[in-house]
Amino acid sequence: MQPYELSLAAAADAIRERRLSPVELADSVLQRIAQMQPRLQAYVTISAERARRAAREAEREIVAGRHRGPLHGIPMGLKDLIDVAGTPTTASSQVRAGHLARTDSTVATRLAQAGAVLLGKTHTHEFAYGLTTPQTHNAWDTDRIAGGSSGGSAVAVAAGMATFALGTDTGGSIRVPSALNGVVGLKPTYGLIPRHGVTSLSWSLDHVGPITRTVEDAALVLTALTGHDPQDAASLDFASLDAASPTTPAADYRPTADPDLTGLRVGVPRNYYFDHTDPEVEDSVRQAINRLQALGARLVEVEIPMTRYIQATQWALMVPEATAYHEGTLRTVPELYQADVRTLLEAGELMPAGDYLRAQRSRTLMRQEWTRLLRQVDVIAAPTIPATAVKAGQETITWADGTVEGVSDAYVRLSSPANITGIPSLSIPVGQDTAGLPIGMQLLGRPLGERVLLRIGHAYEQTLEAMISL
Repeated sequence: MQPYELSLAAAADAIRERRLSPVELADSVLQRIAQMQPRLQAYVTISAERARRAAREAEREIVAGRHRGPLHGIPMGLKDLIDVAGTPTTASSQVRAGHLARTDSTVATRLAQAGAVLLGKTHTHEFAYGLTTPQTHNAWDTDRIAGGSSGGSAVAVAAGMATFALGTDTGGSIRVPSALNGVVGLKPTYGLIPRHGVTSLSWSLDHVGPITRTVEDAALVLTALTGHDPQDAASLDFASLDAASPTTPAADYRPTADPDLTGLRVGVPRNYYFDHTDPEVEDSVRQAINRLQALGARLVEVEIPMTRYIQATQWALMVPEATAYHEGTLRTVPELYQADVRTLLEAGELMPAGDYLRAQRSRTLMRQEWTRLLRQVDVIAAPTIPATAVKAGQETITWADGTVEGVSDAYVRLSSPANITGIPSLSIPVGQDTAGLPIGMQLLGRPLGERVLLRIGHAYEQTLEAMISL
């Protein structure tokens, strides 16, 4: 196995035990980038010399006995919405040509403090306003979409071009590309990871989170990123929470090795999540749910509330908030936007304030209903996406009953409830279809329930490792 193929946890152990140097790891990943970038186009910018300098510095610190933790010396990519001082934040858009960030975002600061090595900035669908990231190619089949909007981050991790990466998620933009590329994606509880210094799409729906190869890796990155930030008005103030409460954020999210899930209740939706879903996707997800049952979990059928309002609520919140953010440049340089994004931004100018207010009311009611639902179960298990990666340029999906659905509408449909309600959602790979394309299952939990999601996801992964070793 080459260093670029290692999981974050495995690489961290090897670095700590002096079996691998950060320089060797960075060189291996950079060589992989040089090999794969022309085919996959995961990165907007690659900072090879900066990465090598950081790797050498990490090596010096570790040799001197100043090991900072599991991210020290680990190469990573950042979605090009995330500010790093002195580097461009282009949002994959001509609107941002010539832009340089003046300061680090909070997450970039925390990763630097943890000793992570920045490789470069990864592509996003322009300003994160889409589910395909058209300039980037799927890691499993270059003729297919990467998913979005964090397509570059997911492809980089899947192809060995980063040991981990950060993405953002407004309606599924971490989980959708993670599922389409066979990696792990975590959208945390709203406000758990600060967003200061991260270009906004929709302030009340935006989240930052990790994309990794394993659930354990996601836990390691999450641990480094959490903590209150007064620069983000939505950032959770953990000091005000009861330390004994089960919803108090964990200091260390790394799951235990015990795969026993006895006592946990897993909700299996009887509506919505398996409607208009490809049969191969449904079959893989239901098999994965059965594995959770074999590990001791109790399956409970649940009814997803207010499903007829989900799509309308998502769009009525996102569209006017996005348009408000882009108001100035939309009026001065509209021609610099890609056609699909410009159309959505202009549509936001036509939306009545009453529609936005009704969407806020719908969100409040939806949160209340999901709170009641999650009293019945500990997590809900469902498909992340209803279909695997479509061919580049394909605009619609036709379901068995003849219903035609836009590709972006299909991909966002199952992921957006977690954004509207703010609950955490973890996407993990659970198989492949007959074309060999990855399938993802998402676990949705209670607010600040990341530790439970990670425990279940890790237990599932261990069942796969056990099967492979037989």
